[in-house]
Amino acid sequence: MKSLNLGLICLLLVLNCKSDPQQTSLKTDTQELSIAKKIANAHGFEHWKNVSEIKFTFQVDTDSREGKGRSWSWYPKTDEVLFESLHGEQRYSRKHMDSIQIANDRGFINDKFWLLVPFQLVWDTSATISEPTKAQAPISKTELNKITLTYSNEGGYTPGDAYDIFYDEQFIIREWVYRKGNSAEPSLTTTFENYKNYNGIKIATDHKQEGGNWNLYFTDVSITLDDQK
Repeated sequence: MKSLNLGLICLLLVLNCKSDPQQTSLKTDTQELSIAKKIANAHGFEHWKNVSEIKFTFQVDTDSREGKGRSWSWYPKTDEVLFESLHGEQRYSRKHMDSIQIANDRGFINDKFWLLVPFQLVWDTSATISEPTKAQAPISKTELNKITLTYSNEGGYTPGDAYDIFYDEQFIIREWVYRKGNSAEPSLTTTFENYKNYNGIKIATDHKQEGGNWNLYFTDVSITLDDQK
């Protein structure tokens, strides 16, 4: 299996979704919006309005290397980000960014998308969601529900990407297929597993490919609510 390093993951994946966590609707029809909200709520979206801080470290292990990780603290009410790098801590506001901060923000948007993709279904107003269907999941080969999330060809860091999202009867995401530029062929297919509950918010802490030693995962996850300050 061809190994992917962390930098390549950042470039290839979900950098197009410059979302505003205060936005809570999608430009979809009533049925599609209902599905988006059901998936988000199944992962604890009703608790998001009370989140004052979320911390996490994004890592990727492959056959040939162990990920070094990127550590983030996000303050969604002010949309400020703290990035812990090898060069020390860097704090910035996503409302006011220069070229250096934009470079950091590309990594943050990618990593945050993986962490909170169920909520992105509600946040990302530039995206559309397909009609839900039944389909065979690519890794488990079981029948699951499927929707396709597609981003517009304008705006964001890498516009036009698509995601086939497979979820169970409880609206919990189990697998997805990333298709760069809405290509017909998959660019990356992974599981959503090892869910953990952080103050009511469910997060899949492992994303594995079929076969081989490849895992995108999260460590040091913590979610602080307003009443816990």
